[in-house]
Amino acid sequence: MELRHLRYFIAAAEAQSFRKAAEQLHVVQPALSKQIAALEEDLGVLLFERVKRRVKLTAAGESYLADARWILREV
Repeated sequence: MELRHLRYFIAAAEAQSFRKAAEQLHVVQPALSKQIAALEEDLGVLLFERVKRRVKLTAAGESYLADARWILREV
């Protein structure tokens, strides 16, 4: 896991959209989606429910969001 994964995850969670998060981070949306998928694979859980053009945090995603914010603050 890399800090980039955490930044991408937090941006997507706050924007509730991979497209909007990618725009904010100045990356292309497929790259952001790939990084989120890699993070989910590393953790072994789904962090987002993908619904049409929006994403919604799962219960695991809600829990991980607090941890991700804490980790980035501490780094």
